Amino acid sequence: MKRVLTIQDISCLGKCSLTIALPVISALGAETVILPTAVLSTHTMFRNFTCKDLSDQIDPIANHWKSEGVTFDAIYTGYLGTVSQIDQIKKLFGSFRDKNTTIIVDPVMADNGKLYPAFDMAYVKKNAELCAEADIIVPNITEACLMTGTDYREEYDEAYIKGLLSRLNDLGAGVSVLTGVSLEKGKTGVVGYERETGEYYVYQNRRIDAAYHGTGDLFSSTCVGEMLRGKNWRDAMRIAADYTAHTIEVTLQNPHKPWYGVDFEATIPDLIAMN
Repeated sequence: MKRVLTIQDISCLGKCSLTIALPVISALGAETVILPTAVLSTHTMFRNFTCKDLSDQIDPIANHWKSEGVTFDAIYTGYLGTVSQIDQIKKLFGSFRDKNTTIIVDPVMADNGKLYPAFDMAYVKKNAELCAEADIIVPNITEACLMTGTDYREEYDEAYIKGLLSRLNDLGAGVSVLTGVSLEKGKTGVVGYERETGEYYVYQNRRIDAAYHGTGDLFSSTCVGEMLRGKNWRDAMRIAADYTAHTIEVTLQNPHKPWYGVDFEATIPDLIAMN
């Protein structure tokens, strides 16, 4: 059985980050080891949430695993709270990476043309350094623009996206994938670039006019799980895009749908059926 380490915060209530990564990747057949960077009562769309930073636990946990001879087939990072945490994770990469370890970075920090309130450009620069250590990165357009110094556009064409991917490639990752890319009216999806082959991959599926917290985490976690099942990155991205869209549609049909996330728990059997 493949083993993956996923490093991100855990919101006790909220259908995001580790509460998505752990069940989704596990359901796809991989042992899923977690390293929480912070524990929150809820995700940050709630009011008056509590948050406990766990930076002081990262090194002791990693050191214990190292002493036990623990290894990982993949390491997948999501939301990291501070510049110093990113430095800790870079150190962890160096400690656990070998020739068979795939590192996937989702540099969660911005959307819709804006940084999240807690972050600044120093954090962006540090995230770009983390992406340089990765085999695969999956930023959205806003995050990619920030890390590459590219002007953000709400309207764009394929040439703009390919130029952005080229600049992302310069950061150093083997595969760069942009999420939330709409190249046709009524459609959205992903566009990727592979450094070794110089090839682009474009996948567009139906666009759903609804936005839910945690869908980026659902996409990335599904990608990781599918790659650990043996899928190449293109097929993993395609399945993840279709599954995320399907889950949003199922959630919209629920008369008692939660406002704070998608009903991915109800669609996990559908994900398994896609394989």
